[in-house]
Amino acid sequence: MKAKLLHAAILALSVCTAAATAAEPAQVRLTVATDAAGARIEPEIYGHFVEHLGTGVYDGLWVGPESKIPNTRGWRNDLVEALRRLEVPVMRWPGGCFADDYDWRDGIGDPAKRPVRLNKWWGKVPESNRVGTHEFMDLVELLDSEAYLAGNMGSMPPRAMAQWLEYMTSDSQSTLAQERRRNGRDQPWKVKYFGVGNESWGCGGNMRPEYQADLHNQYATFLHAPVVRAASGDGTGDDHVTEVMMARSAKHMDALTLHYYTVAGTWEKKGGATGFDAGQWAKALQVAMDIEKRIVTTVGIMDKHDPDKRVALYVDEWGTWHDPEPGSNPGFLQQQNTLRDALVAALSFNVFHRHTERVKMANIAQMVNVLQAMALTDGPRMTLTPTYHAFDLYKPFRGATPLKAELQAPRWREGDIELPSVDVSAARAADGSLVLALVNLDPQRPARVQTNLSGVAQGRVLTAGAMDAHNTFAQPDALVPAPYQAGTDGTPLALELPPKSIVVVSVPK
Repeated sequence: MKAKLLHAAILALSVCTAAATAAEPAQVRLTVATDAAGARIEPEIYGHFVEHLGTGVYDGLWVGPESKIPNTRGWRNDLVEALRRLEVPVMRWPGGCFADDYDWRDGIGDPAKRPVRLNKWWGKVPESNRVGTHEFMDLVELLDSEAYLAGNMGSMPPRAMAQWLEYMTSDSQSTLAQERRRNGRDQPWKVKYFGVGNESWGCGGNMRPEYQADLHNQYATFLHAPVVRAASGDGTGDDHVTEVMMARSAKHMDALTLHYYTVAGTWEKKGGATGFDAGQWAKALQVAMDIEKRIVTTVGIMDKHDPDKRVALYVDEWGTWHDPEPGSNPGFLQQQNTLRDALVAALSFNVFHRHTERVKMANIAQMVNVLQAMALTDGPRMTLTPTYHAFDLYKPFRGATPLKAELQAPRWREGDIELPSVDVSAARAADGSLVLALVNLDPQRPARVQTNLSGVAQGRVLTAGAMDAHNTFAQPDALVPAPYQAGTDGTPLALELPPKSIVVVSVPK
């Protein structure tokens, strides 16, 4: 493995060198101020989403305790190990649209006696309910993570939602708590976050926001356990949803959600995950950066109704959505993951860092095998994706304080799309070091970033020769981060960015 990683690092650096000599670098000026630009970057901004969709759970994370694939109580060990390295802060489960048709009682008790249901939203395939509350909470503890449960407000009464929470969290002698004990869990679980419904404007019930607000208030009233209550917010660019929910339900929520997907084409023809051209590269990055407009607009409405900023904004579904892989079940949303997806992730992180006064959580869709996944599996085989490596690169930002950064960079143009050539995020880590993330959006031209900082910057770079470079089961380390260093003590710091790259470095205090 070490030999493979070293080879990949050398290859990445050779790509950088070749690119640097192929085109004149864009000249960029970065000025980082010492004053904070917002509240701290919560680790939950790097959260995840696990839905019963395609092979995201079954044949992905879960192989079952009887599987020949090495596992811990059914969860495959290679994935658990990889996700533990990523330090997953929070996981949203069981959906998504799946949650709007989910009865929590189907997933408790003897696995052999659990009912088999149809997954009506995703492929109409049988759902065995083999993975239910006990199994998922086991995964949460295996990963030392937090649970964010999506409650069914679309098709179940409020009492059912309240009873699920009591079943999980009560340490009393109530019938529900005793039932949990009989099912194998003596001590109550810790459930920190609870979603009151999901996409109520769509698969969660096709509700008018006024009706949804009334329902939310009713359901939230009966959640007596101390949880963070997240209300279903906008996902289609409809400001009216945010306006109504904040006006009528703000005092009954602790967070409001926002869903945003990066689609390089149309919803009917999204475009392939690989084999795209420079125009589709540019379109995806443009749409990804446009999430900032939705956040700014949403925050503006929230500020009007909640000037003290008590209610957080959770971007609890985000990521790329491409056409499914040829030959796969179209309802499984299986897609390859390339360098382009990694840049979408990095640009999204930078946006979230700029809005930490409200944005306290984000959950990429999804963790394994579905949409913009961290990993892909096929039987015993597993590979980590470029997006996984983007999450890994950005770990130094967790808990850091964002800093004001002024970037003067030329624009990059592809067809009728014009974007900044470079995007940046700067923060002060808890140990006092300065953390920089620089994204070169231009797929052809390197950039030279002259800063007002001094010293030696050390970190890693993720780049490749092809826009659609990706890892495969045969070559799982084809695209991995390489070591990166720039600057010398006592001299102004300048960073050389290869085309289409992510560079994350730390500068000692």
